[in-house]
Amino acid sequence: MSKIIAVANQKGGVGKTTTAINLAASLAVLEKKVLVIDADPQANTTSGLNFSPEDGQKRTLYEVMIGQLRAEDALIQTEVANLHMIPSHINLVGAEIEMLDIEDRESVLANALRPIRDNYDFIIIDCAPSLGLITVNCLAAADSVIIPVQPEFFALEGLGKLLQTIRIVQSRLNTSLTIEGFVVTMFDGRTKVHTQVVNELREHFKDMVFKTIIQRNIRLSEAPSHGKPIILYDVMSNGSSNYLNLAKEILDKTR
Repeated sequence: MSKIIAVANQKGGVGKTTTAINLAASLAVLEKKVLVIDADPQANTTSGLNFSPEDGQKRTLYEVMIGQLRAEDALIQTEVANLHMIPSHINLVGAEIEMLDIEDRESVLANALRPIRDNYDFIIIDCAPSLGLITVNCLAAADSVIIPVQPEFFALEGLGKLLQTIRIVQSRLNTSLTIEGFVVTMFDGRTKVHTQVVNELREHFKDMVFKTIIQRNIRLSEAPSHGKPIILYDVMSNGSSNYLNLAKEILDKTR
């Protein structure tokens, strides 16, 4: 049985796409069959895995969401063995408007993934930094949510809105949706405020905060510009070991 995990936070710049790409690649390296779905119109996961949205703009999540294409026909094999992707395109911005007249519009993605979900051990969805209809579709399709949190006090303020949206989805669309955990990203141990925020997170959310912390890492920030996950770009870097540890932590929870 596969597990669908949405990576979500409506605040931008918190390491959401970095987490989606590198968690998916790490799970694949650990010999799991993985699909990563780019559900963000900015298409950063798509380019971060060395694929230009313009190369196949008729075979993206947009066409799947508006019913022009089956999910299995949008699949792309990435450079990482065991890792497929459904890419995104800027056209996805318009999908929310085009979906307004679709019956059961909040469940379009869940329905589209049903024929292929059991082909994978994990499906990782990179959500847009918003709480619109596409993100609601991602949460309705998911079994659980990973919430990346940058260790700054302003980052904590936005969590309430996201948790409220998750509760609404749980009550109305997807009663089995759970929070997989909060993952701290861009952590710098030399910064006192970072340590304070992590302590506050752990105090408030207890075991829901992953033990693994993603450290601020230059090689990790360079990797997307080369179209590679960190495990291919620099396997010896802290970023690579951080995301491998996060993947192992998720596997331990899933067993």
